[in-house]
Amino acid sequence: MKNNVLTALFAAIIGSLITLAAYYFILKDQVKTVRVESAASPAYNASYFSTAKEAAEAPFDFTFAAEKVTPSVVHITSTQQATARSEQYQQIPEFFREFFGDRFQGAPEQGPRVGVGSGVIISTDGYIVTNNHVVANADELDVVLTDNRRYRANVVGTDPTTDLALLKIDEEDLPYLSLANSDDLKVGQWVMAAGNPFGYLNSTVTSGIISALGRNINILQDQYAIESFIQTDAAVNPGNSGGALVNINGDLIGINTAIASPTGAYTGYAFAVPSNIVKKVVEDLKDYGTVQRGFLGVMIREVDATVAEENNLDFTRGVLVDSVIADGSAIAAGIEEGDVIIKVDERTVNTTSDLLSYIGRKRPGDQVDVTIIRDGKENSFNMTLKARDGSTELAARERSTAFEELGAEFQNLTKEEAQELNLSGGVKVTRTYPGKLRQQGVRPGFIITGIANKPVRSIEDLSEVVEGEKGGVLIEGVYPDAPGEVQYYGIGL
Repeated sequence: MKNNVLTALFAAIIGSLITLAAYYFILKDQVKTVRVESAASPAYNASYFSTAKEAAEAPFDFTFAAEKVTPSVVHITSTQQATARSEQYQQIPEFFREFFGDRFQGAPEQGPRVGVGSGVIISTDGYIVTNNHVVANADELDVVLTDNRRYRANVVGTDPTTDLALLKIDEEDLPYLSLANSDDLKVGQWVMAAGNPFGYLNSTVTSGIISALGRNINILQDQYAIESFIQTDAAVNPGNSGGALVNINGDLIGINTAIASPTGAYTGYAFAVPSNIVKKVVEDLKDYGTVQRGFLGVMIREVDATVAEENNLDFTRGVLVDSVIADGSAIAAGIEEGDVIIKVDERTVNTTSDLLSYIGRKRPGDQVDVTIIRDGKENSFNMTLKARDGSTELAARERSTAFEELGAEFQNLTKEEAQELNLSGGVKVTRTYPGKLRQQGVRPGFIITGIANKPVRSIEDLSEVVEGEKGGVLIEGVYPDAPGEVQYYGIGL
């Protein structure tokens, strides 16, 4: 009996080995080996937390923040209607072609170019903040909420210097995120990133810590760029641009903007615009339609060992004033070339990011106290910040419902510009957004001189004509590099 049992056991073992061998040799090319690591959940869950304070006391659990944040993070689709045509030909609506002949016949349209990104609802009435690079060059913008409601979005304004944009959808009672004070952030603090790439990874959250603050990675191609990024190791991938970086309480501390990667995929370094910069830009775009920025009026360099040696400095901190700009804020206050700025309004300045991020939150006319080191001694100066043009007044941008439909910013042509171009006046397109002008190929720099056979000499003329016209109208004007070639664009109002 015992021998029979052993024989049966031995036979079973041999059979199992034969089966495994057959599986390996026959199916090995049809399956993938997946290594599974232990990923046990903590011994608590979201139902245990009734307040954000309780959630903060459990630093490895993000369920409270995730439930709060994901409904406020939206998917954004930007569509650009690409057209293959020569620059000298412009496409206009069909009903104008019979009047203007072949000079308006370009090559046939190609398919639209579509990009995706994320955005964050910041108010119950539909204001959404995202990255400028998510919406740049778009002809149409669509927003999809986590419950799949879809809206056409309007651009309130953009700021390339911080890579931020403010959108608006027509809806009420929306979930939104409050902005926290990013000045309170600490390296090593737990954070969560939330994005909404939609098509394949709807409402994605990842977690990590703050790796560094005040990072300048030189990615914004603008002379007046402000880079003072929050660096985090929370995974951020393409499609998550414009999404939320939040603290453990689910409060917005930054807008995810960039990753450092040789491949285009996440490799451990992600960067977000701090919420205090976001707050300033959003307030300006809502209140003025454009960002109001005060400038120190200096050219600067960060003090490192090389700069210290070149300038005979016995310290390696602060920001060196390389030169002062004529009629700027600094020279008026008494700042000189060679001074080292070490403090602004009792805030220590160790890097150029420290200085630019703080001054970038100020408007023309604001006053700041600047502490410098000159010849080994500290001096303080009170400075009134000026705008880029040297004034201390806030810039007003003319806006109307009709202008939003056109999708552009405008500026009156100066007398000098008009004389140089031999024009009696006009309105310059300084920036385009998703709207009718961009759809028809109007580029920034175009000078509008007439609409619907009515002369346009100022923004007031433009507003009066546009708001009074309905249906198809013809816009005429010139580009500064070709003032003798009148261009025509047809749009419907």
